[in-house]
Amino acid sequence: MTSSSSKFYKSNKSSLKKKREYDKTYRKKEKGSLASGAKKDRLKKADSKRWSERRRRGIAGKGGGDLSHTKKGTMVRESKTKNRARNGKNGKSTLK
Repeated sequence: MTSSSSKFYKSNKSSLKKKREYDKTYRKKEKGSLASGAKKDRLKKADSKRWSERRRRGIAGKGGGDLSHTKKGTMVRESKTKNRARNGKNGKSTLK
């Protein structure tokens, strides 16, 4: 079963071209695996800490809620919606 967006882009080639251009510029931003140097190392370390905490709690690879960082520096389980919605002004994240 194909998604509605997939069907849309198959029938609208100009829109597909626009989307590909946008995706290309978006990927150029220093994010995730495309980051380099010290930033990439910092992101890898943070990811490994999150993943090890999920393993410790027995929720790794099973979907479910997020682990949210608190102001005290601990991690608590929280719904995805609440955790990801809590962004401060200009996308600066805030802690629980």
